[in-house]
Amino acid sequence: MSKNKVLQPDFKFSFLLPKYWPTWLGVFILYSISWLPYKLQLSLGRLIGRLLFKLGSKRQRVALTNLRLCFPEKDEAELQRILKANFENTGIALLETGMGWWWPDWRVKRKMTIKGLHHLEKAKKEGKGVLLLAMHYLSVEMNARGVGYGHPMVVFYRPHNNQLMEYFQFRGRGRSNKYMLGKRDVKGLIKALHDGEVCIYLPDQDYGRNRSVFVPFFGVKEAASTTGTLIFARQKNVETMMILPIRNDDGSGYTLEILPPFENFPTNDDIADVTRVNQELEKAISVKPEQYMWLHRRFKTRPNPEDPSLYK
Repeated sequence: MSKNKVLQPDFKFSFLLPKYWPTWLGVFILYSISWLPYKLQLSLGRLIGRLLFKLGSKRQRVALTNLRLCFPEKDEAELQRILKANFENTGIALLETGMGWWWPDWRVKRKMTIKGLHHLEKAKKEGKGVLLLAMHYLSVEMNARGVGYGHPMVVFYRPHNNQLMEYFQFRGRGRSNKYMLGKRDVKGLIKALHDGEVCIYLPDQDYGRNRSVFVPFFGVKEAASTTGTLIFARQKNVETMMILPIRNDDGSGYTLEILPPFENFPTNDDIADVTRVNQELEKAISVKPEQYMWLHRRFKTRPNPEDPSLYK
C-alpha cells in the first residue's frame, strides 16, 4: 500500500494567535450548526444562499456568464431560475462543510446511497488501478466523506491556503478515505494507481494555460482543459471511470453513482481524449446544473492571451 505523500498538518500553537481568531469563530459556528437536524440545515443553507445572491453581485455575474456560455439554448428565464437555485445550493454547501468534517460515521452513512460499486470491485479483482473522475458539484464535502464508505480512496486535492482551515479540511475529508495527496504530488498519484488504488481526480476547472489544450466544453468552442487527466489515465493497467454525485431533491441525502469505465480510452490523441473527458463531464453536470460550482471563472484562460475576457 502506498504511504501518504502529504505531511499531515499537525496542530500548531500559532493557531491560537489573534490572526486565526476569525477562523476559530467560523469553525465554532459551523461545528455548532452541523448538529442541527439535516433538513433544518438544508433550509438554513437556502436562506444563506439567497442572502449571498443579493450581496454577491460579482459572483452572480460570473455564474450567470458561465450559464449563458454553457447553455445558449436556454432562455433567460430558465437561466435565472438555475442561477438562483445555484446560490441556494451554494449556501447549503457551506453548511455541508460542517457535516462532512464532523458528522459521526453513522450519520453520514445514513444519508448516502452509492451505486455502481461493482465497477470498482471488478477493476480491483483484475489488479487494476482506477482513475475516478469527479466534478465540482457543490456537495463536494459530503461526497468526499461519503464515497469512502463504499470504497476507501486516495483523494487528489488542493490544500487550503489558511493553515488552520487546512488542518480541519485534511482531517475532515480524509476520515473515510485512505489518504490525501496535494495537487502537486503527481508522482504520488501515479504510484497509488500502480498500487491498484482508486484515485479521485477533478479535471473540470480552468487550471491555466500550462498542460492544457483548448477544446469544446458546453457552448464554448475553445475552453482551456487540463491534459493532466491523461498523465494518469495513460498509466499501465489503469481504468478511467466517472462518479456522479447528486444531492437528492427530496432532502433524503445523497446518491453517488460510479459510472461504467470509459471504453477505448485513452488514445494517443490529446485533443480527442480531453474532448472525450469534457463530453462526459457535460453529461454529468447537466443532470443537476443547479448543483454545480458555477461561481468559478471556468473560462478565464483565453486561447490567445490578448483575447478579451469573457467576464467583462
